[in-house]
Amino acid sequence: MSLSFALTNARSSLLATGVQSSVVARNIAGANESGSSRKSAVLATMAGGGVYVASIQRAENTALFANLLTATSSSAKQNVVYNAVQELSSATIDDTELDQSPAAKLSALTTALDQYANAPYDVTLGQALVTAATNMANVLNDATTTTQEMRQKADADMVASVDAINSLLAKLESVNTAIVKGTVKGDDVTDYLDMRDSILSDLSQQIGISASTRENNDIVIYTDSGVTLFETEARSVTFNRTYAYDATISGNAVYVDGVPVTGASAVMPIKSGNLAGLAEVRDEITVTYQSQLDEIARGLIEVFAESDQNATPTLPDVPGLFTYAGAPAMPTTGVVNTGLAGTIRVNAAVDPDKGGNPTRIRDGAINGNPAYTYNTTGAEGYFGRLQALSHGLTADKAFDASTLASPNGTLVEYASSSASWLNARLASADADATYQTTVVERTGEALSNIKGINMDDEMVVMLQIERTFAASSKVIATVDTMLKNLLDAVR
Repeated sequence: MSLSFALTNARSSLLATGVQSSVVARNIAGANESGSSRKSAVLATMAGGGVYVASIQRAENTALFANLLTATSSSAKQNVVYNAVQELSSATIDDTELDQSPAAKLSALTTALDQYANAPYDVTLGQALVTAATNMANVLNDATTTTQEMRQKADADMVASVDAINSLLAKLESVNTAIVKGTVKGDDVTDYLDMRDSILSDLSQQIGISASTRENNDIVIYTDSGVTLFETEARSVTFNRTYAYDATISGNAVYVDGVPVTGASAVMPIKSGNLAGLAEVRDEITVTYQSQLDEIARGLIEVFAESDQNATPTLPDVPGLFTYAGAPAMPTTGVVNTGLAGTIRVNAAVDPDKGGNPTRIRDGAINGNPAYTYNTTGAEGYFGRLQALSHGLTADKAFDASTLASPNGTLVEYASSSASWLNARLASADADATYQTTVVERTGEALSNIKGINMDDEMVVMLQIERTFAASSKVIATVDTMLKNLLDAVR
């Protein structure tokens, strides 16, 4: 080996170790930064001898990263659903001390009615029945308000989620452009690739996604339902907020590049991410629960309705103890009357606080028409009407089949089934959220073991680089001495 050849090899080695040292320094600096991956300099042999850094590579596992994105989206959705159902449960049925649930108030109403039926002459018991009925109506009103406020909150949170998605897509466009251009030039783009992965992780929190990498590290992003979110440039995600909700209002859909991905009109609905969870809360869970409240309200109005007592009835049934905004017509039977629970109230004609008389519950003709009088003799001990009402609360009724898996039964049973449905949704959401969180943690740990930066490993590599640097320096020093001696010999 000639001295010049040895010198060239040693010089190339020094240049390579310089780059290697820089890469290790980057790894150490990014060890505590979220999303940083371990980088390494790939060495290659030059044709005439020596080495050079052919490329900078980063540790990665495409399959594991894709699984992490999927798990993150699923976990985000389940956490949104769990938090919402927990809040709804706490506000409407989780009140074992105060007994403020519809089922609890219905039980109290049943007790008050039975007590009044046993002593129909006792005005105090009549007033107690009015109080129990008022509490029942108020609970349904309050539960409706809570449910609609939750829908409004979910709608507002959808705005924030859409804004976050658009912001992340804009960042992705900038970073992806830099990656493609850098790859074409042969530049080191590993830091940009880390940035892109971090953006994708944040994006998967908001909406379920899948990614496909093309030539020159270009990337295409789709929703988990197949709608294109990003290809060369970001697609527009749009949503018009609804500022006020009642049970009759349906929220607007979210559109990705003009394609609806939430709501009843969505042909390619998203399945995961915060946005999907919020849409499920706004359009499914709260809507179903509201329908159950409306069915309880309809059942109450029907049970306490008054009928024409003439020998040949010609008049329609009318609301009695319980009335609502659509009175004097009766609610449509057998189906959900949307928003009914929000307008149900006790008839003022029986409320002493409003100038009414509770004995009208016993006697009938609450609305003033004598044709609806049950106690035609005016006897204070008349209990027939009250007993009939009590039997009505325990009689089987037909409820809308879309509200519960097994809707038919007594009104009391239906109210209890509604509470059970919400508790079951809470338990299911809790289990799903816990499971998905565990999947994210385990997948994240597995990916971190592959691409994460270990300080001990970096120190070992640094020592190896130092030894290589020392050896190359020794070769140069030796060649320098030999050349000096050679020059001295020929002088």
